[in-house]
Amino acid sequence: MPDASDDAHLGKGLKVRHLTMMGLGSAIGAGLFLGTGVGINAAGPGVLLSYLAAGIIVVLVMTMLGEMAAARPASGAFSTYAEMAFGRSAGFIMGWLYWFMLIMVLGAEITGAGAIMGAWWGIPGWIPGLVCVVFFAIVNLAKVRGFGEFEFWFAFIKVAVIIGFLVIGVLLVFGLLPGTTFVGTQHIAESGFLPNGFSGVAAGLLAVAFAFGGIEIVTIAAAESDDPKRSIASAVRSIIVRIGLFYIGCVLIIIMLLPYAQIDGADTAAESPFTMVLQQAGIPGVVGFMEAVIVLALLSAFNAQIYATSRLVYSMSRRGEAPRLFTAMNSQAVPYKAVIMSMVFAFLSVGIQVVFDGSSVLVFLLNAVGGCLLVIWLVIALSQIKLRPRMEANDELTVRLPGYPWLSWVAVFMILGLTVMMLFDEVARQQVYAVVAVCFFLAMLAGITSKSRARARDTADQTPVRGVHH
Repeated sequence: MPDASDDAHLGKGLKVRHLTMMGLGSAIGAGLFLGTGVGINAAGPGVLLSYLAAGIIVVLVMTMLGEMAAARPASGAFSTYAEMAFGRSAGFIMGWLYWFMLIMVLGAEITGAGAIMGAWWGIPGWIPGLVCVVFFAIVNLAKVRGFGEFEFWFAFIKVAVIIGFLVIGVLLVFGLLPGTTFVGTQHIAESGFLPNGFSGVAAGLLAVAFAFGGIEIVTIAAAESDDPKRSIASAVRSIIVRIGLFYIGCVLIIIMLLPYAQIDGADTAAESPFTMVLQQAGIPGVVGFMEAVIVLALLSAFNAQIYATSRLVYSMSRRGEAPRLFTAMNSQAVPYKAVIMSMVFAFLSVGIQVVFDGSSVLVFLLNAVGGCLLVIWLVIALSQIKLRPRMEANDELTVRLPGYPWLSWVAVFMILGLTVMMLFDEVARQQVYAVVAVCFFLAMLAGITSKSRARARDTADQTPVRGVHH
């Protein structure tokens, strides 16, 4: 049975403030600044209902994950809890599925950040991208507190930008800035709250549902915090505030200040609805400012995902679900071989983005990403339903999802409902097919390697972790 002792050799340098700010900032990514317009274009002002539905799913899932993580902190997080609930193959599939998802995403993120920075200086995007990859490799090979400080300040800046946007937006809505007049709800009245009906809200939900991906990294990081239970409880409490204030607040400002016909998806910072709103306030250099914020959001996500993939592989290695060599630690109590593996695959992922740009191979791999998150959310919910009575019996719970098991099952049915909606959407359907193929491959791999993994598990506790310096 896996437990927190799997992480006994990891460093303990993350503070409650690191975890809380990481929880606040982890879902504020480039998708918020560039992708918000896609959901609004699909649903109109009714996208608020889309964000509300997606927010309910995420709050329920994260509270369930927080409940298990506060009781038994582990760097394997949902992979460890899936194993506890449904056996080793479930833990193997969940761990490698999440690892695959993050590797594909971080390749896209560093490619995007490199392209923007390359345009600033008139050089190929791969050059600043390479510099950033090397820099974050060094950050992740140092003491974990260094990673925590970077993420703290990354998140702090992103949160400050959002709060500044909300303040400026409210002043614009009420005509309190020079040269502006009261806007109120006139743009919403012009288009109607549901210009595309409830089918538009459904399409909007598919567009925004995965915007919250990334917040589960907090529970992986908690295993290296000084006070995991308190850190997780604080991070989980911040989720409702984050979704309610940051996402729904920003979207409300945008739909009040911009005509519906003017809002669409954005490929560049200049097309972002955030940029359009700030331009109304007459802020100079707003496009360059938003480009800098988007780059920062991409680099923050890249840094967090290198961390998460390395700790996940370390945890799985300790449990016999990954090669034993990834348990090796350096003098900073960092699983350095797992970090190096993440960096190697980061390079490969960037190579795939560049070489296969627009090809069916890349489209298939990226299509699987959104579906992976749904599978992980579903297994988190099912794991909590099964493990809750066991943890209650052992008096381990410090974070609790109220209304158990009813709210747990509400989360399950909402996730399944979202999956059914994807099957009826021509574009989203490809995501379902892709993730089914990836899960099938991992299930076959789990079956083929079951005996060798069982042998590795038998010897795992008898072999000291290599490279640990006390």
